Amino acid sequence: METTPLGSRREWLGLLVLIVPTLLVALDMTALFLALPRISADLGASHVQQLWISDSYGFLVAGFVITMGTLGDRIGRRKLLLIGAAGFLLMSLVGAFSTSPEMLIAARALQGLAGATLMPSTLALISNMFRDERQRGKAIAAWATCQFAGGALGPVVAGVLLQHFWWGSVFLMAVPMLGLLLILGPILLPEFRNPDAGRIDPASVALSLIAILPVVYGLKELTVDGTQSVVLPLAAIVVGVAVGVVFVRRQLRLTTPLLDLRLLRNPRFSAVLIGLVLAGIAMAGCGLLVTQFLQNVLGLGPLAAAILFCPMGIGVAIGTMTAPLLARRLAAHTAITSGLCVSVLGCLAIAVAHGAATLPLVIVGITVLALGTGPLFALGTGLVVGSVPPERAGSAASMSETSNYLGGSLGIAVLGAVGAAVYRLNLASGTPSGPAFTAGLHVVGVVSAVIFAVIAGLVLGAGSRAAKATRPGALVTSRS
Repeated sequence: METTPLGSRREWLGLLVLIVPTLLVALDMTALFLALPRISADLGASHVQQLWISDSYGFLVAGFVITMGTLGDRIGRRKLLLIGAAGFLLMSLVGAFSTSPEMLIAARALQGLAGATLMPSTLALISNMFRDERQRGKAIAAWATCQFAGGALGPVVAGVLLQHFWWGSVFLMAVPMLGLLLILGPILLPEFRNPDAGRIDPASVALSLIAILPVVYGLKELTVDGTQSVVLPLAAIVVGVAVGVVFVRRQLRLTTPLLDLRLLRNPRFSAVLIGLVLAGIAMAGCGLLVTQFLQNVLGLGPLAAAILFCPMGIGVAIGTMTAPLLARRLAAHTAITSGLCVSVLGCLAIAVAHGAATLPLVIVGITVLALGTGPLFALGTGLVVGSVPPERAGSAASMSETSNYLGGSLGIAVLGAVGAAVYRLNLASGTPSGPAFTAGLHVVGVVSAVIFAVIAGLVLGAGSRAAKATRPGALVTSRS
C-alpha cells in the first residue's frame, strides 16, 4: 500500500515563508482605512479620489484572482508568487512616496493586480508541499490564522505607525516582509506547474473580468451614503451577472477551462464554497454594523474602535488554529457544523444587546461569532484544495478566494442596507438616533444567525451524504 510522503523541515520552513504574503495582504487591506484621512489631507484628494484610493486595490484583486490562480497552474506557482511579490513591493514604494492622488490610485490598482497572485499561489503551494491530509490541515489552519489575525491587527499597526511616522509608512510595511519572501522563496519553496494545462483562453479572462468587476462596483456603490440614484449600480450588477452566465457556459464547453466549474458537481465542494460566501456575508455585515456602532453611537475614535474590534479577527484566528484538533475527534463536516452553531450563539448575543450591557455583549458576540467560523475557513478551505488533483489546486484556490471576497462585498452591501433601513424606520417613528441604530444592529444579528444556521444545514447534509457513501468502518477525514 502506497503511503503519502510527509512534509519535512524544509516544507515547514517554506510554510513560514508563505505566511508572509498572507499576513501582508490582510494587513494591507485593513490598514489603509485608518491612514486615508491623512492621505487625503496631504495629497488634496477629492471624495471620489478617496473612494478610488481605497477601492482600486480590491477591484483588481477581485477581478484577477481567478485568472492568476489558473495562470499559476500553467507557468509555475512559485514563479507567479515571486513575480507578484516583486510587483507588490515596487508598488508599495511608489504608493508610499506618491505626490498626487492619481499616482496613488495607479499604485494601488497595480498593487491589487500583484496581490491577486499572492493568495491563490500560497494556498496552491501549500497543497503541493503537504500531501499528507493531516499535515495539510495544520498548514492551512496556520495560513488562515495569519490571514484573519492580520486583518484584525491592520488598523492597530496602522494607528501605531501613523502616531510616529507619516502616512507612507503604512505602505512601507510590505517592503521588508516581501524582501524576505523574494530571498528565501527560491530556496525553500518548490516549483509546481501542470504539464498538461494547455493555453489560457483570452476570451475567458475577459469574460471573468467583465463579470466580476461590475458586480463588485455595483455592490460597493450601493453602500455609499447619500441620495444618488441606485440605477447605475443595479445596472452594473445585472450586466455582471449576465456576463457571468456567458462565462459559465463557456467554461463548461472548454476542454481546459480557465475555471473548472465541473468541480461544483462534488456536493461537499459546492457546499463549502456556498458556505464561504454566506459566512462572508454574515461576518462582513456584522463587522460593518459593529464598527459603525462603536464610532457613531459610542463616539469612539478610529484607533479605539479598531482595538475593540480586534477580538473578531483574533476569534477567527483562534478558531482556525484549533480546527485541526477538532478534526482529530470529529468528522470535518461535524466540526464545521458545531462551529457554525457557536456562531449562531454569537449573533444572538449581538441581537439581544441592550442598555448598559450593550458594549460587552456586542464584543462577546463578535468574538464568539468569529470563533465558530474557524473550522469552516480552515477545514473547508482544506477540503476545497484537497479534493482536486495537485495540477488543479490553483484553480480551486482561486474559487475559494473569490467566494470569500464576494461574500464580504455582498455582506457590506446587503446587510449594510438592512441595518440602514431599520435605522431610518426607527428615526421616522421618533426613536432617538442611538437606539435607532442599535435596533438595526439587532436585526442584522438575527439575520446573521439565520445565515449561519443555513450554512450548518448545508454542510451537515453534504457531509452526511458523503459519509454514507463510504464503506462501513472507513475513517471520515477532513475531505468529508
